[in-house]
Amino acid sequence: MTSQEFTDRIAALLPVLYRVCASQFREGCDREDAVQEALRRAWEKAGALREEAYFDTWVIRILLNVCHSMQKRKRRFLPEEAMPERAAPDRAGDRALYDALLMLDERLRTPILLHYIEGYRVEEVARMLGTRPGTVKTRMKRGREKLKELLSGEEIRW
Repeated sequence: MTSQEFTDRIAALLPVLYRVCASQFREGCDREDAVQEALRRAWEKAGALREEAYFDTWVIRILLNVCHSMQKRKRRFLPEEAMPERAAPDRAGDRALYDALLMLDERLRTPILLHYIEGYRVEEVARMLGTRPGTVKTRMKRGREKLKELLSGEEIRW
């Protein structure tokens, strides 16, 4: 892959990367740092990519790893209660869904985001998350149930 091809593919993928980061971080500066670090790592390791067909999956996996490491570092320094509110969604009508999605545990939220919002197949999501497709399906089912509970106000026991 040439540097121009890399740049073009990354430019097309940037909106997806920022949306994935929006599900992970409250602050815009954290999102920008995570994307920038993920792109740096992807550029440095571009030669390690075995199949160009999996480029998007590979970059998103790098981004998720960066997000997780940044979250671990932040937890050591800042208690969650001191964190500011998450950014509002682009459309006001999506506010309830956006808030409910952010209330989900990351293990449930990320597969839902990648599959339903970004349009990746279950197998691709499984590769990104380093898990099996059955696990992704289970997490998405639990996430949908939890979203239904949060949006309807009823409590569902697991």
